[in-house]
Formats: sequence, C-alpha cells, structure tokens
Amino acid sequence: MAIVAGVDFGTLSVRVSIFDSEKGRLGTASFDYELIRKTSDPDWATQRHIDQVAGLENAFKGAIENAGISGEEIQAIAIDTTGSTVVPVDQNLQPIDDYYMWADHRAKKEAAEITAKAHELHLKNIEWCGGIYSSEWGLAKVLHWLRNNPEKRSSFASAFEHCDLIAAMLSGIKDPKNVRRSVCAAGHKWMAHEDLGGLPSKKFLSAVDPLLGEVRNNLVGDYATSFENAGYLSVEWANHLGLKSGIPIPVGALDAHWDAIAAGIREGDVVNVVGTSTCIMGIAKELGLIPGVSGVVKGSIHPDYWGIEAGLSAVGDIFDAIAKRAGSDVSKLSDGLANYQAGQTGLLRFSWDNGDRTVLVNPELSGMTIGWTLTTTAQDELFAAIEGTAFHTRIILERMMEYGVPIKRVINGGGIPQKNEILNQVYANVFNKSVLVPESEVTSLGAAIFAFVAAGTFKTIEEAQKELCPSYRVFKPEKKATAIYEKLFEMYKSLYFAFGEKNAKPENLNEIMPELRKLAVSDGCEKLRIAWKYLFQHHSTLLVCRCHANIKDRMVCR
Repeated sequence: MAIVAGVDFGTLSVRVSIFDSEKGRLGTASFDYELIRKTSDPDWATQRHIDQVAGLENAFKGAIENAGISGEEIQAIAIDTTGSTVVPVDQNLQPIDDYYMWADHRAKKEAAEITAKAHELHLKNIEWCGGIYSSEWGLAKVLHWLRNNPEKRSSFASAFEHCDLIAAMLSGIKDPKNVRRSVCAAGHKWMAHEDLGGLPSKKFLSAVDPLLGEVRNNLVGDYATSFENAGYLSVEWANHLGLKSGIPIPVGALDAHWDAIAAGIREGDVVNVVGTSTCIMGIAKELGLIPGVSGVVKGSIHPDYWGIEAGLSAVGDIFDAIAKRAGSDVSKLSDGLANYQAGQTGLLRFSWDNGDRTVLVNPELSGMTIGWTLTTTAQDELFAAIEGTAFHTRIILERMMEYGVPIKRVINGGGIPQKNEILNQVYANVFNKSVLVPESEVTSLGAAIFAFVAAGTFKTIEEAQKELCPSYRVFKPEKKATAIYEKLFEMYKSLYFAFGEKNAKPENLNEIMPELRKLAVSDGCEKLRIAWKYLFQHHSTLLVCRCHANIKDRMVCR
C-alpha cells in the first residue's frame, strides 16, 4: 500500500487529491484563483504566480485534512497544469511577470509570423504540430512578451511551461539551466522534436525575429517524459506543504494529457476532456502527420506511445457566457434541456467564441450562430451550443481517422460530462457511436498514477489504470436523433470550412436556413399536434410551446 498526491492546476483553481493505492481517493481540496481578463482586450488572459502558490499551499492543507492522514505518509507528488501557460523568469527562477495563460491569444500576430516563416523556409518541425503554429503556444508568447516588455528584457533568463516551473520550484531548483522540461509540453506547444534537434534552430528563430533567436539557448533544456523525475521535494517546500522532504516529483505534463490517462485511455481510444475548453487525446504505437491538430509527439500522453492532441478553444466557457448574458447560470438554464429534440431549435451554433484551435487553427474566428428568429431563447442557444461543440468535435475525429488514427472507443472525460447527461447523449447521437463516461470524477487521478509509478508502487501505467481507473457509463446513439444530426452535420461542416478556411471553395449555402427551419418544424410537429388537440379540447391557456417549454397565456408557432 502507498499514498501519493496528485496536483491539478486548472484554469480557475488548483485541486490536490490524496490517493491510496488500494482504497483510491482519500480526500480532495481545491482553491480558486483569479483569471485576469480585460474588457478592452478580449485576447488577454493572465494569472499571478503568488495566487498559484497560495492556492497550492491551501489546497494541500485541505486535502491532507480531508484525507485524515499525516502529510508524512505521502510518498510522491505529481503535477499537471494548463498549457501552453508560459512564465518568463529571471536567473533565480523567479517569475518576472504574470503567467500567459493558455487562453491568452495576444500572440496571434507572432504565431502567424512563425507559421509563415516556417513554410517559407520549409521547417519540418511545423509539420509535427499540424502545419499551423497557434497563438496559444510557447514560442509565440515568448516573442510577444519580448516585443512588449523591453524594460524587462535584461532580467529575462528563460521561460517555462507552468508544469515545469512548479515541479522545479518544489524541488528547490534555483537555476533555470537545471530545470527538466516536459516532452509533453515542449513537443505539442514549442515545436521541439527529438529527431529534428529539439527546438527550431537559432537561425530559424532569428529569421522570425532576432529577439527570439537571441534567447533560443535560454529556452532549451533536458527534455524528459513523465517516467523520469523532475526532482525531489525540498526541505523548504516540505515544510510549507506539511510533507516529508526527498519524495520524488516526476516530470509534469499538461492537464488534459493526464486526464486521458485517468480516463483509461488505450490505443484505439479518443478521450474528449471537456471543460472550459476541450482537449481531444489519442495514443498510437505508430503514427504519421495529421494536418491541423495540436501536435503528434512521442511520449507526450503515455511515455510508451505517440500522443495526439487536438481540441476546441472554448466549450464550458461558451455555456457560461450564454448563461451570463441571460442573467442566469448554466445549471438553471439547463433545466428543461432534457425535453429538447435533435435540431428543434433551428439553430447551428459554432464554437469559435475563443477562436478555432483545431482543425483550422485560427484565433481570428469568432462565435457565429445561424437561424435566429424573434422567438429564439437563451435556452435554445445553450442546446444549440452543445450540438455545435459536438459537430466541431466530430470534424476533428474525422480528420484524425482520415490520417490513420483508429477510433474504436470515444470517452468523454473532464468535469462537464460528469454532470451533464444531455451533452453526453447529444455527443453519442452526433458521432453515431457509443460514448463512455467514467463513473466517477478523474481530475487529478492521472497525476496520482504518475506519482505511484514514481514511488515504485506500480511498474506500468496499465497496472495503475487497472487498479485505480473507474468503470464507465455508456450513452448509446438514438436512431431518430442520429438521422437528423447526419443532415445537420453536413450543413455545419459546409459552413465551418466556408467561413473558416482561407481560400475556401465556393459553396451553395442558400438552402441551409430553409433546411434548418424544415428540420425544426418536422421534429416538433408531433408535439405541436398534441398541443393543438389539447388546446381545442380543453380550452386551456397552457400550451406546450415550440415543442419544449410550458408557457402560460401565449402561443408561439413557427
């Protein structure tokens, strides 16, 4: 028996969970911190280092208390974080500015320049991250920071992914040159490739901007998978966290990658880690290039496999935004969604509110909804947004299959599928494939699995998964809904590429809105007939309106 701690730094909070190798999760605690946004700049998203550290200390204390153990019993710690979340540091490994969060898109100009120069100079690295460099990723953010903070450049010693910085900090490492860097983050977000010499060359980076070339040697390091240790807990941090010093800390990783491990991923699976955004994860022993995905990296998810990452830049954030605009919250606005039928809203809602991560990789895209009427409600939009994120996800899955990724099982991981049965069923219907959902929450379990391996409790990831990963609930596709979604998906797909792809082929789109109305009416006609019959038989002023909501004293019919 062994006890370890798994640490998950999310977008809005840090969670620490204590796990027993035989009993499972013993206790959990989380601590919220602020995501700094600016109304004057929708691309801005930062966080403060001091908040992260305070959150970690408080969450650890709460988790140990809730687990009912002594901190001295914990035998290893593993850490995952959001990414690419980039932190510039000085020569003592101290942050010299706020964190550039993954959701910060201010570096879109820099990302476009990197992409253009990579294709101009035939840089092979760009091919392994989907052919387009994203504003969410490390090199673009470093260049943006250098250009916009000239007064701080003299203090710049390096920049790190959040997962690498925290692991080094807890290990007592003070010199940036001694920090081990995660293969997971470096490969997917920084264009590092073992067979291509690691990071892109100084010559290439200088061609983008001499500022970036000058710091290239500050950004390289010892790249390692999470089977290796980043360090061992220092005496200083052992005292801060109430643990014993010297326990191993494996090299960290991006949160969605370890969530996929916690969801029980194996070859032939894709795991949709659905939260504020969605990360779509897959693994394979052998794999080639896939245009438009966020990287194909050896050792990134499971150290023994190639890892594939793709995703949507916003999902839960879209649902929250819809609810806030309606003066409500997602929980309240979701009441009654179970009565909705496929396509009944007459809307096609796209998930570009925070740009497109995959497969277009375009931060300049914005949210778009087709089919509004004078009677469309916020609840209609929420249901259409769920459908839209499912359609977008299917586009990504089809791209992966097109390039040789076998998809035998689809698993919905992350926080939202744990509490949103409607989303899981819609996804199953849109994919026309069963969707598996873990029976219990898996956040921070992936980190715990790597901590157990570091502690020597389990010899392999698979051994740990067999012991610790939960079983699944299964959502099967419904025949009637699937037939409707096949039609809607073809419309969505046409619009997705027509509006989002540069040099898109001309499309005849004039039939889409009439077809949306037709599908909405045909889906609801049976309920409308029942409603009309009830109205005329009983002279009631209560009518099932627009096929989904009970509304008194008025009647709306398309």
